[in-house]
Amino acid sequence: MFALNLDKLIIEFDKGLRTLLADAQSIRSHPDAGMMESELSAQEKKQAAALMRVNHSGEICAQALYQGQALTARDPQIQQTLQQAAVEETEHLAWTAQRVHELGGHLSLLNPLLYTGSLAIGAAAGLLGDKWNLGFLAETERQVGAHLQGHLQRLPQNDEKSRAIVGQMLQDETQHSEMAIKLGGAELPAPARGWMKLNAKLMTGATYWV
Repeated sequence: MFALNLDKLIIEFDKGLRTLLADAQSIRSHPDAGMMESELSAQEKKQAAALMRVNHSGEICAQALYQGQALTARDPQIQQTLQQAAVEETEHLAWTAQRVHELGGHLSLLNPLLYTGSLAIGAAAGLLGDKWNLGFLAETERQVGAHLQGHLQRLPQNDEKSRAIVGQMLQDETQHSEMAIKLGGAELPAPARGWMKLNAKLMTGATYWV
């Protein structure tokens, strides 16, 4: 049976503050490190900055989901796996935030709200049991992967820096999904997958502009 741990709550609260207020750090080199900035028109920069802002907010949500899921997961191995995935999502935060600023854009004002809601959803998924927790993770990463593939089509073709970042993120998310399945993640019912897609559509639509 799951028992709430006050120490874990305090740790996750601290992680949340650092996710929202501190500059994220990357252990790995940024995927676009060493690349020259491409010549982009004002409209191309605006489009690329908006797409990378959406990606950054998506990583805010991913951080919160993983942290919420780790908070309520029963199996210590699964907790550790979720925490490791959260570390990689932190790197994505660093990459996307830097790229948004390079393009002259701003990060979404909705991030605190997105973080809070995603943390609650992640914790609820964990309470359903580890197989559903992992299934939720796998489905989330599948949908994120599809979203990133769409952004690769929409980003300016000559924006090699943004495309390198999104490409590496796609690779990482695919690995996270496969990892969750290998650990015993269950396939989510169709209504749950549809609800997740709707929420993702609302989030990406709002953060593109705000």
